[in-house]
Amino acid sequence: MTPTELAECLAAPNPPHLLDVRQPDEFAVVALPGAKLIPLNELPERVGELAGWREQMVVVYCHHGMRSAHAISWLRQKGFTKLHNLSGGIDRWSLEVDAHAPRY
Repeated sequence: MTPTELAECLAAPNPPHLLDVRQPDEFAVVALPGAKLIPLNELPERVGELAGWREQMVVVYCHHGMRSAHAISWLRQKGFTKLHNLSGGIDRWSLEVDAHAPRY
């Protein structure tokens, strides 16, 4: 999913859940409003926190899209069905949607 597509989804009546799989220090620099932070390395032990999202639309993101791709692969194995990767991650979001979002 491109940042522009995500911005449109977030403006819709039923926006997707946002899962940020970066580290807390990255999240502190910039994050999408309403995103839930679960670092990729903590996902196996914290997946229960996402139980209510299993059949709902979830957009997973990281800095550039690699960690989120790994998270999506793992979550699919756990039965999550409506997963989308934010193409280019929060960095591309900063370039294409929100110029005020800090880049790092």
